[in-house]
Amino acid sequence: QPNRGTKRPRDEEEEEIKARRKQGREHGRHREEEAAALEETDDEKKKLLQIIERDGEEEEEEEEPLDESSVKKMILTFEKRSYKNQELRIKFPDNPEKFMESELDLNDIIQEMHVVATMPDLYHLLVELNAVQSLLGLLGHDNTDILTEPAAGTAPGPPGCPRRFALLPCRALLMSSFLTDIDTLHESEEGAEVLIDALVEGQVVALLVQNLERLDESVKEEADGVHNTLAIVENMAEFRPEMCTEAAQQGLMQWLLKRLKAKMPFDANKLYCSEVLAILLQNNDDNRELLGELDGIDVLLQQLSVFKRHNPSTAEEQEMMENLFDSLCSCLMLSSNRDRFLKGEGLQLMNLMLREKKISRSSALKVLDHAMIGPEGTDNCHKFVDILGLRTIFPLFMKSPRKIKKVGTTEKEHEEHVCSILASLLRNLRGQQRTRLLNKFTENDSEKVDRLMELYFKYLDAMQAADKKIDGEKHDMVRRGEIIDDDMEDEFYLRRLDAGLFVLQLICYIMAEICNANVPQVRQRVHQILNMRGSSIKIVRHILKEYAENIGDGKNQEFRESEQKRILDLLENF
Repeated sequence: QPNRGTKRPRDEEEEEIKARRKQGREHGRHREEEAAALEETDDEKKKLLQIIERDGEEEEEEEEPLDESSVKKMILTFEKRSYKNQELRIKFPDNPEKFMESELDLNDIIQEMHVVATMPDLYHLLVELNAVQSLLGLLGHDNTDILTEPAAGTAPGPPGCPRRFALLPCRALLMSSFLTDIDTLHESEEGAEVLIDALVEGQVVALLVQNLERLDESVKEEADGVHNTLAIVENMAEFRPEMCTEAAQQGLMQWLLKRLKAKMPFDANKLYCSEVLAILLQNNDDNRELLGELDGIDVLLQQLSVFKRHNPSTAEEQEMMENLFDSLCSCLMLSSNRDRFLKGEGLQLMNLMLREKKISRSSALKVLDHAMIGPEGTDNCHKFVDILGLRTIFPLFMKSPRKIKKVGTTEKEHEEHVCSILASLLRNLRGQQRTRLLNKFTENDSEKVDRLMELYFKYLDAMQAADKKIDGEKHDMVRRGEIIDDDMEDEFYLRRLDAGLFVLQLICYIMAEICNANVPQVRQRVHQILNMRGSSIKIVRHILKEYAENIGDGKNQEFRESEQKRILDLLENF
């Protein structure tokens, strides 16, 4: 038989069995405690793993705090990689495999540099170490062959090209949009000034426009590049409005108009284009003139014509429509654009919109107001009567729409625009067209005069309530010994305008015009209603006198003086 080995003493075997039983009992006793603590143990394990991983990373490369020296180091690394990439691209222009690694390295460092955008105090380092110029240089980087995905219907890049990351120009655009974020710029005015100066000096807008021309928006990364470009322009324009003129002249205006009229489905970039266009035109006659010279009025009218019979399908599309209307109103502040608007049949389009009763109606009313106001609107006023515009405007005068669909449009704004249009027509029309307008006030037993007087008392009551409140505030200020200076008076006047004073002034002006038109029926009706309501001509005269005193000089002092004289002459005969 085989040797079974030395046997253990019996005592030892019994002790081992007892020990195992004891261990089993202890295991059973602790099983519930372990189950209860299982979640806590798992959490602790995860924490331990994270600590181990973090310690391992710190051993490989100890993280540096983000300070001036670490930012300098990052910028210098970026400069080196950028130079190396340029060098390899020149050396091996037809062999992407040779320079691809350097391109990936450059992409990585640009991503790392995004953290600099959170520290505007260190922006001066970007300028001092020439990083801004290098970033601008990347906007022209010739790597359109390195797409993440090839565009639909296009051939992929050269053999050996990885499809791993977005275009370097788009990476640079994203970086620049982070740097110029308006909230960040306002955190450090000094750092922001340095950065914006460097960007303007490097002709950033011209480079951006050149890059826009070569981006294909059917590729997501390049579409994002377009969006980031527009973000850079918007941020810079908000921080430094005076650069809008230069931006428009460097090709941005032309590109925006081209993009708006491109036959592409509506998207976020088209909306953004409309926003940037409205910003460029705000309080800027040079840009308004440039848009007119580039046939921009026609482009705006073409884009808006879609909405004459159809409402925007989404809130974003409605926002774009409003941006285009705002741009058109802004352009019509310039007299040369009023002629272009007239020749482009803008009046006919706005008139159709008023009749169709779509969301665009209230904005079309605002455009007509801008097109006809002042002596520069004379031709548009005559044309409006020729296209039977009186049939459209008077129903809107007689009854304000109950439900104004456009968000933000109030009954007061509607009545203000209608009264302003009627005041412009009365001011500018001559001969037969003026007679046609005055005849409207005698139709149907002078119902339009009745409506005018109804509006007069509505806004007079609102003004008297506002004046009472302001007088109370003035009394309290005097009692406290505070001085009411010119600035305070201007503020009070603006508050009165907001309460409805401007609409009341327009109504009184219309009243004076129709009463001085040698139409006895109209004059008698006005006096009759004033007497019935216990009101007086003196109140109307006071309102008009205040209106004349506060007329702005517009383009010149001569216009202001002649307009004041004309209104005071109306008062004398009233």
